Amino acid sequence: MKIATYNVNGINGRLPVLLRWLAESQPDIVCLQELKAPQEKFPDKPIRDLGYDAIWQGQKSWNGVAILSRVGQIHETRRGLPGDPDDSHSRYIEAAVNGILIGGLYLPNGNPKPGPKFDYKLRWFDRLIAHAGELLATGQPVMLAGDFNVMPTDLDVYKPERWLDDALFAPEARAAYFRLLEQGWTDALRTLHPDEAIYTFWDYFRNAFARNAGLRIDHLLLSPPLAERLVDAQVDVVVRGWEKSSDHAPVWIELADATTSARRAAPRRRVTPVRA
Repeated sequence: MKIATYNVNGINGRLPVLLRWLAESQPDIVCLQELKAPQEKFPDKPIRDLGYDAIWQGQKSWNGVAILSRVGQIHETRRGLPGDPDDSHSRYIEAAVNGILIGGLYLPNGNPKPGPKFDYKLRWFDRLIAHAGELLATGQPVMLAGDFNVMPTDLDVYKPERWLDDALFAPEARAAYFRLLEQGWTDALRTLHPDEAIYTFWDYFRNAFARNAGLRIDHLLLSPPLAERLVDAQVDVVVRGWEKSSDHAPVWIELADATTSARRAAPRRRVTPVRA
């Protein structure tokens, strides 16, 4: 089973890119972030025409998350993290799909730092950690997937010395990420690429993509039952180079069948039918 996360950076403006990638890569389940569309403007028909069921939580101009599936019904279990009933941001959606509980998330950026936006980022992170701990305690196959807006280590950012004052690389944000992992989550991409400078985001400015001046901020975290099934984890880098593409690239993992022993692939570059 192939499961992906993709920050589309505006689903309607980037719809041709999204549809092309879905048709060519054919992931089974997808978490989307930054829809930047109100609930009624989600393009469900063209997505369903490709064979995907969908649930989403929209928000005008900002945020927005969705889960797509072509391998069974999506049984929504939650939208919005617990812990702050006044939080109006569309940043978290959760559902059971094909035997896996998936939390799709778009963690706050937090810039400028210091300030209220950074404080909100850390509070949101704390709420995520608390909820993730409850999910993990169930012992069920669970995944957290999305744009975490954090580069965990120096290996996850081009020229880390230039990001020391940024909220995405702040010690507090990185520490929160590792508090999350310490609960027992597996960072799928880094597990299969332990020493590789592998990125998921490249800014539109300063020719960042051509220079491979990127960041790794999109993550798929697996509970122990899923980590045992991890076979592959890759980034569809080529999609970032398509015309009118998002500044993120899709990230995906492959899981062995629940009844089959997983055989972890040797770390390697992208292997995908997606074409330039």
